[in-house]
Amino acid sequence: MADSSFDIVSKLDRQEVDNAVNQAAKEIAQRYDFRNTGASVTLGGDEIVMVANAEERVLAVLDVLQSKLIRRGISLKSLDVGEPRQSGKEVRLVGGLKEGIASDEAKKISKIIRDEGPKGVKAQIQGDELRVSSKSRDDLQGVIALLKGKDLDVALQFVNYR
Repeated sequence: MADSSFDIVSKLDRQEVDNAVNQAAKEIAQRYDFRNTGASVTLGGDEIVMVANAEERVLAVLDVLQSKLIRRGISLKSLDVGEPRQSGKEVRLVGGLKEGIASDEAKKISKIIRDEGPKGVKAQIQGDELRVSSKSRDDLQGVIALLKGKDLDVALQFVNYR
């Protein structure tokens, strides 16, 4: 019997991110507490830029954006937010979008599978994703449950289960 396998990836649905940013921009434009603060949120390439006239306001913009991302099913682990920076009369906050599993994270996940997972389960790193294989599908289900229970720094999706 052939081995069963699945892939562990960390991907973003760009359309959902775009929709969340647009919804956040719309809410910011309509809310009374953001009037005359110059508050805005824009998506450009791999980063989301939030702007307001005060640090508290830009953090409130971030809060609105995070709530929209969660509602759209996007993990906040895929948003890497920096520190608010004063830029002239405005405060800017840049949040980078993270995709793919970095090699150090992949090694960490592979070690967790080796140490705590069922015996006979193999994990191999393939670029920015991991392929997990085993003879038993039940063992693969156990690995998925194990990784979902861990608090890792990346948002994981489990795809190509066969």
